[in-house]
Amino acid sequence: MLYHSTQDKSQSVSSAQAIAQGISKDGGLFVPESFPKLSLNDLDTMLTKTYQQRAKMIISKYLTDFSEREISDCVDNAYTVEKFGDINPAPIAPVTYNGDELNLLELWHGPTCAFKDMALQILPHFLTKSLQKVGGGKDAVILVATSGDTGKAALEGFRDVPHTKIIVFYPVNGVSAMQKHQMNTQEGENVYVCAINGNFDDAQTAVKKIFTDPATSEILADHNMMFSSANSINWGRLLPQIVYYISAYCDMVNLGKVKLGEKINITVPTGNFGNILAGYYAYEMGLPVNKFICASNSNNVLTDFINTGVYDKNRDFYTTVSPSMDILVSSNLERLLYTMSGDNDAETKGYMDALKAEGKYEVSDSIKEKISAMFYGGYADEDATEKTIHDLYEQQHYLCDTHTAVAVAVCDEYIKKTGDKTPVVIASTASPYKFSKAVLSAIDTDKLPESEFDMVERLNELTDAPVPAPLASLRGKTARFSDVTDKEDMQSVVLGALGISK
Repeated sequence: MLYHSTQDKSQSVSSAQAIAQGISKDGGLFVPESFPKLSLNDLDTMLTKTYQQRAKMIISKYLTDFSEREISDCVDNAYTVEKFGDINPAPIAPVTYNGDELNLLELWHGPTCAFKDMALQILPHFLTKSLQKVGGGKDAVILVATSGDTGKAALEGFRDVPHTKIIVFYPVNGVSAMQKHQMNTQEGENVYVCAINGNFDDAQTAVKKIFTDPATSEILADHNMMFSSANSINWGRLLPQIVYYISAYCDMVNLGKVKLGEKINITVPTGNFGNILAGYYAYEMGLPVNKFICASNSNNVLTDFINTGVYDKNRDFYTTVSPSMDILVSSNLERLLYTMSGDNDAETKGYMDALKAEGKYEVSDSIKEKISAMFYGGYADEDATEKTIHDLYEQQHYLCDTHTAVAVAVCDEYIKKTGDKTPVVIASTASPYKFSKAVLSAIDTDKLPESEFDMVERLNELTDAPVPAPLASLRGKTARFSDVTDKEDMQSVVLGALGISK
């Protein structure tokens, strides 16, 4: 299995090179040359397997330059009971909301209480093995732009991993108080965290620019280092996310929610389009899916794109209670356009060039038709998000976070609008305690406590929903990082954090 760049498919690399490099030198993203197929017999075989066994079966189809032993080591070290609390790291919680059954795929039982753990607990293992194959003895510098959850999950995953250094940038006013405290108190000798004056798109754009700057790469090479990425632009980040959709389908069959071969709908709250893209890749492999419901918050650039075929980032940016979706440039959409254009790298590059130059592009009629056939786009504003948290708790005594609430609201809208009663799986992406202020405000009209941890305590008193140990342990922990920089100075910050002077 080789991997091509979305912007120049003559660039062809192994999976180890794609993971180690993170992004193509031309600025494109690596995609598999083809999608391995899963038959119904394959899915039937997986029904009796554990999550870990399913992961090994799926991952081995993509990482063909990894040995069976190497893949087993990666999976077994990532998805442990100690890290996720159960042999199944991604359980399904059925709930009834406004009369319809929804199946919440809880992806937040890992060490940082967000769905990013599902990929970022295994990515360091992928990366260290990839570096042994293609790294030439270089240390990897993991450069991350985060809208909240990726940063902490990456920091935790790469903490003290040999021959790696990790640098995380986040928007200073664009993450929750708990997310900020998680990152700024991160332990590890090889980690560095810095806020930026700007939003996530500013951080992401600057990181991609640093990545693809030949002069910076040359400076790193002189110090026996190379860049890599833990964002979902890295194929090693996206691949593990394919697994949990396929595993969820198997669990749906085992729970009697669907019969083998029957289709499901998948609803995903997304900003960067990586999480929902992983579901689409599972569909390309043969997962029976009827519709992907793409849920956005007030930054509804994806909703408009799915409905019109026009992607336009020239719009107001909103800081919301679901900050991991406060994004106007959805990087992984590039991969979908490449696939839906028939692997047309020139067409894909044209769209990306237009986005850089004009902040917008319009896809072909052919791509529009394919997208409308498979995707539904909707969004929930702040009031709808708060109402959904409140109503779901009132109806089911189930406490969800702000991002999951966006997905539930949009899914409910879709069902009411279309009458589609296809069984649905909703990606539940974070613990409600990561966003305790917004969640508490939604279910309790009393005056809020002043401190974040007092809010956590109050929320726990009201609901009895257990506080995840990794979050409870943060109380009283002193911050290690407090730096703030402008986006124009991020390159200098990176070199400084690495102890390199120009």
